[in-house]
Order: sequence, then C-alpha cells, then structure tokens
Amino acid sequence: MKTSGKKILVIDDDKKHLIAVKEILEIEGYDIYTHYQPFGSTQLAKTLDPDLILLDINMPGLSGDSLSKVIRSHSKAPIVFYSSNDEDSLRQMVRLHNVRGYICKGDLYSLREKVADYFSGN
Repeated sequence: MKTSGKKILVIDDDKKHLIAVKEILEIEGYDIYTHYQPFGSTQLAKTLDPDLILLDINMPGLSGDSLSKVIRSHSKAPIVFYSSNDEDSLRQMVRLHNVRGYICKGDLYSLREKVADYFSGN
C-alpha cells in the first residue's frame, strides 16, 4: 500500500457510496474521513483540516454547492465536487462556486486517477 499521508474528507448522503470511495482511496494510501450528511460537515472540515474535500452536490437539506460556500468560510481545504450531475453543469458549478474542480461519479478508476491529479497539481 502506498502511503501519502494526505487527508481527504468525503461528504455524501449515500452511505454505501461513502464506503466504496473510502475503500478505493485508502488502497491508494490516503487517510479517508467520511460524513453522510451536510449538517456537521463544516465543523468536521475545520477540525480535520483535510488536504482535499470531495463534496457531493445532490444532498437533502443543504446542497453541496451551497455547502461549499459555508465550508470555504471555515476551512482552507480545496473542494472538489463529486457528483453524478452531467459534466456541463458541473463545469458551470465549479466556475460559479469557485471550487477546485469536479469528478464525475461512476468510474472508480477515474476517481483514483483524478484525486492523484489534484495532489500532483495537474
């Protein structure tokens, strides 16, 4: 197993998806922390001080795009939207909410690759 020492906070309302993402990224050597709802995630981001936040957009109660503004006011961690929305809408949301980028859900190989790209600066 690789050891990167990088902390990633994954916020998603789908608990099964959180488990899968955690397993995939831990194999790559990342320290993964998960949170299954938007509420409480701001304090968690502040406390953990992660190197990256993967944030689902479509969550009940408070959408990820709205939550990104709140998190950014309390944490300096870069935020990447991680969503099943189409790429055109994700690109637009990235520009609108001034986050680092986006990763489309569905392809776990792509998830590993794109997370590595964010850490390498690509």
